[in-house]
Amino acid sequence: MSRNQWDLTIAVIAKECLPGKVKTRLTPALTSKEAAELAQVSLSQTLRNVRKVPASRRLLVMEGTPLACDRAGFGILAQIEGGLDERLGAICDGVEGPLLILGMDTPQFTPELLAPLLADWDGTHASFHSWLGLADDGGYWAIALHHPDGRLIRGVRMSTPRTGREQRSRLHAAGHNVGELACLTDVDTFPAALQAAAECRGTPFADAVQALAAGKELP
Repeated sequence: MSRNQWDLTIAVIAKECLPGKVKTRLTPALTSKEAAELAQVSLSQTLRNVRKVPASRRLLVMEGTPLACDRAGFGILAQIEGGLDERLGAICDGVEGPLLILGMDTPQFTPELLAPLLADWDGTHASFHSWLGLADDGGYWAIALHHPDGRLIRGVRMSTPRTGREQRSRLHAAGHNVGELACLTDVDTFPAALQAAAECRGTPFADAVQALAAGKELP
């Protein structure tokens, strides 16, 4: 394994999956309890896949308390107060060396989706200073910075249809060549959950969505 890849830190930013606190847009298609349980399946599936990615350090940056099964292989950090841009910026400022940040809302994520990034950073000369994985709602599910700096994220408006474009523009303005990962669907609504499940058939998340969809009148 090359030095750059070995030095990679992967951070997953997440929140404790409590009813009424996570995935509220999954209701009323689901109950608050069902939405929280599905969010937990999504998070756990994401973490299992992150464990398969070569990295020197894996962090779970959590609002709340993670389950014991989710802790394995991860250092646990508490999120700071503030908006999402501030929380992402704080992760950047706390890490030395190449950093990849992932969310918990794309359970269809697989290590194979990171192949272009890992190949680019697997030598002495990276072609791209940063990478973005956009989401089809306008946000992004992944951001990677070869030289992390919270100023590259702070001030970007989060959770808007233009967040991904604004983040890319911020990186370009800093002189970055930006690589693009695959565009994924964020699981924010139940139709989005159905789409994500179709992209990862046979996984715990897909099975959970199928079980929830059975007998429900879907929007």
